[in-house]
Amino acid sequence: MRKFLQYALNRVVITAVIVLMQICFFLLILLRWGSDYLWFSMVLRFITMWAVIYIIWRPNNPAVKLAWIVPILLFPLFGGVMYMLFGHVIVPKKLRESMERTQELVKKSLEQDEHVLEALEKEDLTVANQSRYITSYALTPVWNHTDSAYFPNGESWWKSLLADLEKAEHFIFLEFFIIKEGAMWNEILAVLERKAKEGVDVRLIYDDVGCVFLLPKYYDRILEKKGIKCVAFNRLVPFLSLVLNNRDHRKIVVVDGKTAYTGGINLSDEYINYEHPYGDDWKDVGVRMEGPAVWNFTVMFLQMWNMSRYSEEDYGRFRHEFTNPPAVDGYVQPYVDTPLDDEVLGENVYLNMIGGAKRYIWIYTPYFVTDNEMLTALKLAAKRGVDVRILTPGVPDKKFVYWLTQSNYQPLIQAGVGIYQYTPGFIHAKCVLVDDETAVVGTINFDYRSFYHHFECGVFLYRTQAVEELKKDMEETFSVSEQITLEWCKEKFVKTNIIGPVLKLLSPLL
Repeated sequence: MRKFLQYALNRVVITAVIVLMQICFFLLILLRWGSDYLWFSMVLRFITMWAVIYIIWRPNNPAVKLAWIVPILLFPLFGGVMYMLFGHVIVPKKLRESMERTQELVKKSLEQDEHVLEALEKEDLTVANQSRYITSYALTPVWNHTDSAYFPNGESWWKSLLADLEKAEHFIFLEFFIIKEGAMWNEILAVLERKAKEGVDVRLIYDDVGCVFLLPKYYDRILEKKGIKCVAFNRLVPFLSLVLNNRDHRKIVVVDGKTAYTGGINLSDEYINYEHPYGDDWKDVGVRMEGPAVWNFTVMFLQMWNMSRYSEEDYGRFRHEFTNPPAVDGYVQPYVDTPLDDEVLGENVYLNMIGGAKRYIWIYTPYFVTDNEMLTALKLAAKRGVDVRILTPGVPDKKFVYWLTQSNYQPLIQAGVGIYQYTPGFIHAKCVLVDDETAVVGTINFDYRSFYHHFECGVFLYRTQAVEELKKDMEETFSVSEQITLEWCKEKFVKTNIIGPVLKLLSPLL
């Protein structure tokens, strides 16, 4: 039954069913209602044109508009249903009111220390402008006096996390897209249960769709009985939910307000290479922070918690005051991106970094399904002499998305961009590194789903230890990866020049 539901709720399967329903509908019209076809046609054309006009009216990226207009025009009967399920953001009134209330709490809780920003401006005005943009639209300030450590794999990240969880005295906050029962989660759960019994305030948010086939039904109730407060974000109601597409893709851990973790790592055994579903190695990365910047993640978690529980509480009681903060280690700025506004902050942070790169820009991403602005920015950077490299998986987890990713290789290579595939297996990391100075490590993929539909998070880093460690890891990873050539693209001509471009018509659904 679970396997059946997994296929039944797949976006591609739902789309195929909708197309089949439309074909059957028109056959029924021709066979039984032929004389009334004109009236049916007029009604359907009106509905279709209304949907198209609405999409054009919305202040979206033109590439996103085109990507939705094409399938709606191809399937006028159920194109609007596809858009409602996979493209349109509908926020229930109660949730919107809760969001607005928590947003006010965030504004009061997170204030930029102008002395920190002024010091950053003296070091690099371009970086300071990037931080100012993040502060203005994500409401999360930039901090100094925060240590940062980079983890090049899930195994080292997991060991460090377990050690910090054991030290918890006041609270533990966790927020993940995927949790799967197995060695990794079971060991973490054992610590959480023990800490809850000791009186530690343990809270967990998991995405209901991300875990629907991995955890028992109503797993949040099971955890509540263990003393762990739990929220199943945006609970799945098959075929009835109008916000099915807007998932909590964030990965956040906060311990006592002192330390925080983020990155691409979920709580599932493949992330620590206890399982090998795609190739011999599953590579993902994370970052640990200790210092005042952790407050950003504390507030980000509490906002999602209170928005989901429709509750209010004093954020201030969870703030740790660092009497002896870490020595200055560059600048750290954790931030959040939400689909509930019109600011594509995750993509814009990347675009600003690409535009400001002088010597090189290196990228990890499992998926590369993006718009013309991103492609143009990368190609222009390469054309002006910047060393642009993009690393994608050597073994895919989603073949349609893999082919779509590969369809972008040829024009990028022709512009001078270096494309690499991770030969040992699948890479799930989402990182950008620029000129030995700035980096982003987080949850934001280079695809429409991360940029436009999901709740995401990341940390912007400037001249920190984590930046240095990320560069070392990238150098080692590129050395064991395959560089893609134009000859390779010609050999894969059908996938890269025929199947991929066709799939772009349905890119928002993939």
